[in-house]
Amino acid sequence: MKLKLPHTYVLLFALVVAAALATHVIPAGEYERVDRGGRTVVDPASYQEARSDPASVADVFLAFPRGMSATADIVFFIFIIGGAFGVVNATGAIEGAIEWIIAKGGRGERVIPVLMLVFALAGGSLGMAEETLVFLPALLMVSRRLGYDAITAGAVGLVGAGAGFAGAFMNPFTVGVAQGIAELPLFSGIGYRLVVWVVVTSLAVIHVMRYAARVRSAPEQSGPSPVRGLKRRHTLVLLVVAGTVGAFVVGALQWGWGLLELSGVFVAVAVLAGWLGGLGADEIAEHFIEGAAGITTGALVVGLARGVLVIFDGALVTDTILHALAGAVEKLPRSASVVGMYFVQVLLNFIVPSGSGQAALSIPILAPLGDLVGVTRQTTVLAYQFGDGFTNVLTPTQGYFMAGLAMIGVKWTDWVKFIWPLQCLWLIAGLVLLLAAHALQYGPF
Repeated sequence: MKLKLPHTYVLLFALVVAAALATHVIPAGEYERVDRGGRTVVDPASYQEARSDPASVADVFLAFPRGMSATADIVFFIFIIGGAFGVVNATGAIEGAIEWIIAKGGRGERVIPVLMLVFALAGGSLGMAEETLVFLPALLMVSRRLGYDAITAGAVGLVGAGAGFAGAFMNPFTVGVAQGIAELPLFSGIGYRLVVWVVVTSLAVIHVMRYAARVRSAPEQSGPSPVRGLKRRHTLVLLVVAGTVGAFVVGALQWGWGLLELSGVFVAVAVLAGWLGGLGADEIAEHFIEGAAGITTGALVVGLARGVLVIFDGALVTDTILHALAGAVEKLPRSASVVGMYFVQVLLNFIVPSGSGQAALSIPILAPLGDLVGVTRQTTVLAYQFGDGFTNVLTPTQGYFMAGLAMIGVKWTDWVKFIWPLQCLWLIAGLVLLLAAHALQYGPF
């Protein structure tokens, strides 16, 4: 009898229940938070036990709405993406672009690596993560038309950007934040990080290409449709979408734009693309609603994925776990300390999936510890970067990733079968790169 695997929501709710039970065993404790250069970080010498307040049955059921509240910006961002792409798809522009690519001889073995490199560059320089969701509907259509499956579509965007994010050379949300907390020059050590980016991205592209070659079938044929080829109005719609990406890059770098501003831009995309694509006002509204409704599973899963952290934070055990892990590293031989730091960060990412949040929690503790055991602060930041980045496309507590899988209709359990060999390769490569950095006494420049 074939074993039936649980629904994603069932899996996440089970993790919330497990976290709640764990709070009855793990003692409560906390670090004091201090302001350092405009950032709230932990004071590494301030840990103390706190009054135990383990999660109750009510906390288990409140974890979902509390998680939704904590991730409201991401949740509504996903709904708006769905609505905007509902309008864009209704114009026929994406279908027309796909037909144009295929007519020009576009082949998967060429298209996939090029797209992955684009996403990896965005992840490595701009910190693209949640923004990847914008492109998944179009990637799914491209993948199916070229004869690949939904996992391939997700891999191009999620793994491509994830590789760049993990091996980032100047990601402001991880490298920038962590170096600031560790009191290193911003984006220093970029030469070695470029080597890291090449290694991590190459492993990702090779893995995805090998998978795609195994699953490729005859290209999917579209049924009878009035859309044939790339018409002028389709080109205008695609220019609007491309211009949106450019606007966000400039906005993020020049004006500090985040998800709120990007959400507003995509509302404008829906209106402008619909108008240029020949849709009436009522049609734009109807397709926006249909697109948003179709992405409900992906939007709501973000709040449930945050549930574990909500439970741990509410019971004051998150800091206890970090304190215990840091204490374990301190007891290791000096030669093994960098390895211990690495695996602390990997484990920590399962309960603190936010990159900047993990940096604010762990770097103030591990950087001074590295000073004591002979690990440079640059190497400590690199260990954090790997630990935070590699499992972003694996852990079910990472909200945007789980939302992405829901958007393309891929079960987490099926994704794990695809991603685990790459996870192993990444973890091994990260260890080798860290040991090399430690041997070279990787410094600030």
